[in-house]
Amino acid sequence: MRGANRSGVSEFLLLGLSRQPQQQQLLFALFLTMYLATVLGNLLILLAVGADSRLHTPMYFFLSTLSFVDVCFSSTTIPKMLANHVLGSQSISFSACLTQMYFVFMFVDMDNFLLAVMAYDRFVAICRPLHYTTKMTPQRCALLVAVPWVIANLNVLLHTLLMARLSFCADNAIPHFFCDVTPLLTLSCSDTRLNEVMILTEGALIMITPFVCILTSYMHIASAVLRVPSPKGRWKAFSTCGSHLAVVSLFYGTIIAVYFNPLSSHLSAKDAAATVMYTVVTPMLNPFIYSLRNRDLKTALGKVLGGKTFSV
Repeated sequence: MRGANRSGVSEFLLLGLSRQPQQQQLLFALFLTMYLATVLGNLLILLAVGADSRLHTPMYFFLSTLSFVDVCFSSTTIPKMLANHVLGSQSISFSACLTQMYFVFMFVDMDNFLLAVMAYDRFVAICRPLHYTTKMTPQRCALLVAVPWVIANLNVLLHTLLMARLSFCADNAIPHFFCDVTPLLTLSCSDTRLNEVMILTEGALIMITPFVCILTSYMHIASAVLRVPSPKGRWKAFSTCGSHLAVVSLFYGTIIAVYFNPLSSHLSAKDAAATVMYTVVTPMLNPFIYSLRNRDLKTALGKVLGGKTFSV
C-alpha cells in the first residue's frame, strides 16, 4: 500500500496482553478455550436454525446472522494471536494490520446494528403482535440485514483510508493482541486530528444511533410487559429482556470506555480488559444468553446433537 511506502514501517509488532512467559501460556490456553467455545456455540446455533423449519422465523434469522458475525469477529483476531504465540512471532505486515483493523470494526458495527434490529423485532412481536407478519416480511428482514452490511463497510472503509494516509516512523510496537485503531494512532508521527475527530463524531453516530433505538424499543417493551396481568408472565418477559440488556450493556459499555476517551488512556490494563470483553467474551456469551434459554432452540439443538434434550 502507498501508506506503507510513506511510513518507513513495513510491519508492526503485536506485543499481546503480557510479556511474562507464564502469563502468556495461561492467556494462550484461555483464549484458545474461549475461541473454541465461541465457534462451537455459534455454529450449533446456525445448524439448529437451519435444520429446524419451525425456526425459520425473523427472530431466528437475525439470531443466526448474529452468530455468523460473531464467529467471523472472533476469527479476525484470536487465530492470529494464537498463531503468533505458537510460532514465537509478534510481527504483522502493514497491509495485514490495516486489513485486520478493517474486518474487526466491520464486524463490531454489524454486532451493533444487529442488536438494534433484534430489539426492533422483539418490539414489534410484543407491542404490535397483530401486525408482526405484515411488518416483518422476508423482504424487510433481508433489508434489515443488508443495509447494515453496506453502512458498516462504508464506515470502516472511511476509517481505514484515513489510517492508510498516516505516516509511521520508528516505533512499530503495538501493546495489544490485534491492530486496534487507537494504538495505531498513538504510533503515528503525523497529524491524527482528523482521525480522532471522525472517531468521536461519525464513529460515535454509528454506535449511538442503534443504542438509542435499542433503549427506545425496550422502553416500549417494558411498558407493554407491565400491562400483562400474570406476575409469572411479567417475570419471564423481564428476565428475557434483562439477559438481552446485559449483553447490550457489556457491548456498548466496553466500546465507549475504549474508543470515546482521550487517546492517552487507551493503553492501560483497564482498557485492554475492556477490549477483551467485547472482542472475545461477548461473542462467546451470545449463544448462551440469546439462545439456550429458548425452549424451541434447545429442542432443535438436541436434534442436531443426536436426540439429546436440554433442561437448562
